[in-house]
Amino acid sequence: MTALLAAPPDQPAPAVHKWLVAAAVLLGAILQILDSSIVNVALPYMQSSFGVGIERVTWVVTSYLVAVSIMVPMTGCAAVRIGRKRYFLFSVMLFVVSSALCGVSRSINEMVVFRVLQGAAGAAMMPLSQAILLETFPPEEHTLAMTTFGMGMMVAPVFGPTLGGWITMHWNWRWIFYINVPTGALGALMVSVFVHDLHYLRAQRGSGRVDFAGIFLITLALGSLQLILARGGNLGWFASPWIRYGVVLSALAMVLLIVRELNFSDPIVDLRIFKVFGFTLAIAILMIQALALFSVNLLNPLFMESVLGFDAWKAGLAVAPRGIGVMLALLAVGQLSRRGYDTRPLVCGGFILGAFEVWRMSHWRLDSPLPDVLWPIFLFGLGLGAVFPTVTALGLGQIRRERMGFAASLFSLMINTGAAAGIAIMTNLLTARHRVYQQHIAVHPSTTAGSTAWLMAYNDIYRVLAVVALALAPWAMLLRRSPAGEIRETIVE
Repeated sequence: MTALLAAPPDQPAPAVHKWLVAAAVLLGAILQILDSSIVNVALPYMQSSFGVGIERVTWVVTSYLVAVSIMVPMTGCAAVRIGRKRYFLFSVMLFVVSSALCGVSRSINEMVVFRVLQGAAGAAMMPLSQAILLETFPPEEHTLAMTTFGMGMMVAPVFGPTLGGWITMHWNWRWIFYINVPTGALGALMVSVFVHDLHYLRAQRGSGRVDFAGIFLITLALGSLQLILARGGNLGWFASPWIRYGVVLSALAMVLLIVRELNFSDPIVDLRIFKVFGFTLAIAILMIQALALFSVNLLNPLFMESVLGFDAWKAGLAVAPRGIGVMLALLAVGQLSRRGYDTRPLVCGGFILGAFEVWRMSHWRLDSPLPDVLWPIFLFGLGLGAVFPTVTALGLGQIRRERMGFAASLFSLMINTGAAAGIAIMTNLLTARHRVYQQHIAVHPSTTAGSTAWLMAYNDIYRVLAVVALALAPWAMLLRRSPAGEIRETIVE
C-alpha cells in the first residue's frame, strides 16, 4: 500500500566533507558517462588496428551499452546486499582493471569481452552517485547536489568526442582507456576515505532473498531491447526476422518481469515506487528530455561532418559551446536553489529556449556562417542545462532514503532507455527522410544535388525535436517542492 512516512532527519555533512564526498563519487560517474561517448571517434582507428569491418567494430559501443542497461536496474538491490560503499568501491576498481584490459586488447573479440566487463562495472556509478549525494547534502540543498552531479553527467557527453578525437590523433586510441586507470584509482582512494554507509544502510546489508528470476528477466528484456535499438538500423528494422523475434522476446520478458517484481517480497527492481506521482512524472520528463538531448548531441557533429564538411576535430570543437551553456545553467540553478528560490519556472523556460534553438538549427544552410551555427548550440545547452538538477531533486526528493538506491536505479534506467530510443528513432527517421529527398532530387534534376538531401533531412529532424522539447515545457510546475523537513513519500508493504 502507499503510505506517508516521516523520514528520519538527515544529519547534514560538514561543508568541507560533503564536497569531498561529491568529488569522490563524481570521478567514477564522469568516467562511466565519458566512456559511453569518447570511444565513438576512435572506431575507425580500432577498425584498422584489428583488421575488421565496420559491422564488427561497432560492437565495441554496443556491448558496453548492453552491459550498462542490464546492470543499472540491479544497482539498488546489489547495494542493499553488499553495502553501498563496498559496491561503489568494487565498481570503480573493476572499471579501472577492465579499462586497462581494453587498452591492451589484441583482437576485436577481446575488446568486446572487456567492454562488457567495463560496462557492467560502470553501470552502478551513476545511480549510486545520485543516492550518495542526496544522502550527503541536506534536503534544502538537493537541487545543488543534483546540479553538481549534472555538471558531470551532461558535460561529459559533449566534451567526450572532442577529448577522444584529440587523444586518438595525438597519442593513440588505446590511451582513451589508459587515462581511466590513474583517474579511477584516485576515485577509488577518495571513496575509500570519504564515503561511509549510514546506520540504516549497514542494517540493511545482506538482507532479503536473491531474485534470480528477476535477474534473468531483466537481462532478457533489457539486453534484447538495447540490441534492437543499437543494431536495428543496420539490419533494416522490422524487415529483419531477428529484430521481429527480438521485439517479441523483449516485450514478453518485460511483461513477466513486471508481474514478477510486483509480487515478489524482495524485488530486484522496486516498481512500486512508480505509485509516487511526483517521482513518475519526473522520470517521464527526463526520459523524453534524454530522447531530445542525446539526439541533438549525436546529430550536431554528424551534420557538421556530413553536410558542412567539418573534420572530426573541428566538429568536436563546434559542439563544445553546448557544454559551456550547460555549465552556466547548472551554476545558476545551483545558486538560486541554495538561496531558496523556486527553480521550476527555470525548467519551463529552459525547455522553451531549447525548443527555439533547435528550431533555429532547422534553418541551417550549406553556407550558414559559423556564428549562426555556434549560438544555437550554446543556447540549447543553456536552456536544457536547467532541467536535470531541478527535476531530479524534486522527483527523488519524494522517496524515503531507504529506497533511494532503488529509485536512483530506475531514474538511470529510464534516462538511458530514453537516450537509446531517441538516437535509434531519430537516426532511422533521418535516413528515411534522406531517401525521400534523394528521390525528389532525382525527379527534379534542376535541384542542387550533393549535400542538399542530407541538409533537408536534418532540418526535418530538428523540427521534430523542437516540438518534443516545447511539449515538455509546462509539466515541471506539477512537481511538488520538497522543503527541508518535509515528509517524504514511500511505498511500503
